[in-house]
Amino acid sequence: MTQVGEGHETAADEAGPVLTFGAPTAGEVLAERYQLEEHVNNDSAGRQVWRGIDVILRRPVAMVLRHPGGDSAVEMLQAAVAASRVIHPNLAGVYDAIDEQDRAYVVREWVDGESLRDLIGGDGPLDPARAIAIAHSVADALTAVHATGMIHGNVHPGSILIADDGRVVLADARADAADSTETDVRAVGGILYFALTGHWPHTEVGGSALPDATRDSAGNPAAPRQIRAGIPAYLDDLTMDLLDRRVAAPGSEALTSELGRLDAAAEDEEYEDVGPLRFVQSGTGSSSEPIRSAPKILVGVGALIVIAIIGLIFGIRAINNTGNSTDSGNTPAAQPTNAGDSTAQQPAPVPQEIKLTADMVRMVDPPDGDRVDNDQAKYTVDGDPGTAWETQKYNTAPFGRLKSGMGILINLGQPRALSEVQVLTSAPGATIDVRTGPKDFGDSSEGDKKVANDFKSLSDEKPEKAPGTKWFFTGFDPNEKYQYVLVFLTSLPRAEDGDRFQISVSEIKLSGY
Repeated sequence: MTQVGEGHETAADEAGPVLTFGAPTAGEVLAERYQLEEHVNNDSAGRQVWRGIDVILRRPVAMVLRHPGGDSAVEMLQAAVAASRVIHPNLAGVYDAIDEQDRAYVVREWVDGESLRDLIGGDGPLDPARAIAIAHSVADALTAVHATGMIHGNVHPGSILIADDGRVVLADARADAADSTETDVRAVGGILYFALTGHWPHTEVGGSALPDATRDSAGNPAAPRQIRAGIPAYLDDLTMDLLDRRVAAPGSEALTSELGRLDAAAEDEEYEDVGPLRFVQSGTGSSSEPIRSAPKILVGVGALIVIAIIGLIFGIRAINNTGNSTDSGNTPAAQPTNAGDSTAQQPAPVPQEIKLTADMVRMVDPPDGDRVDNDQAKYTVDGDPGTAWETQKYNTAPFGRLKSGMGILINLGQPRALSEVQVLTSAPGATIDVRTGPKDFGDSSEGDKKVANDFKSLSDEKPEKAPGTKWFFTGFDPNEKYQYVLVFLTSLPRAEDGDRFQISVSEIKLSGY
């Protein structure tokens, strides 16, 4: 249950570490009204976040405490006072802001739920409809904030709370001089990018402990559609336009209107019928023309010029050929177009799910394994979440220390470029790695041993236990192709009945080009 997460650090935060003297304790009553109940966590600036009780109104509250108070806490308190004037269902209500000199604290609404950061950390990236709905709520909250002349300055997956009742709540405003309404709006693009990919684009919307966006050799972030399949083109365009500073950012009101339109289309599952993006800035008169960025206009004009030149050339050729045929009595032959011209700009490929069948997968159970699970590999690719490969039970998490692990080897039939590997398990806490190798060394104990030992991980990072049951492996080099892919488990969670260690893998899906 997370009440505050991680945003950018303000100038006051960077002035020095938060001191720890006079640290609060459970049961302590602040300002003769707010009783501290439980220390929840610390935010990115080191401030303590507590769940408390307003003993007068008998309601739960969240309390953000900073030590010391005084001058170093002015920015935090001023932001809280400004936020308290904005009432909106998607903003956390601010109840009080108090400076006791040795410490300062803000009292706000307690939200039962979890942060967007923790939600995606546990369950993986969201489906497009839910990503749109969350971004729409955040943009609507920002519209209310900006209407008062205030800037939020802390739009981040850690400051967006998803309540148990489904409400989306933006909390903990704390802007500094570097923030603006534009940075707030572009941060919504970061929220969409994170919701769709699980990555936070540092360069575009601010540094974070969250993993950075996958980037090409020029440092540009990969579009969500290049990372995973199933993302509508209009949503991909909106996300990347908001992150691109060469593209004029809409106002928060215009963005809210656009996301509301997309949200309605998502609810009706009319993804392909929403048409092009159409931002309309408020305060620009009665014009209803969509705002277009200069780079896109230039590209469009350039394309029209090229088409006109090509048309003129072919027209001249046609006239000349007609004249030649009149003189010779021959019918002019059609001129072939150079379809293989490598200089023509090709559209970015869109990843598609790769169809997997039972004959493309087999179990890998290295020596000392009993190989009794062999016939269950097919259940991981049958498209039925109700069927699964269920491991045996082991006395310890690393397969009872009897083997290095177990996994599913996938033979794609030919080398393919990958964009995503998705694994669905029965419980969190496993350790899973995705590996590749030159060939299948044979369905035997010795073959399994070579696969387990010789296949190399496709991740640069050491595999870690994950808190969720849906795994998304992304960031593959689009220039590399793989035929043999191994989904390999090296550590198991405790079985659902508490008896030893075990897991089930119900689905493995690959997307690529």
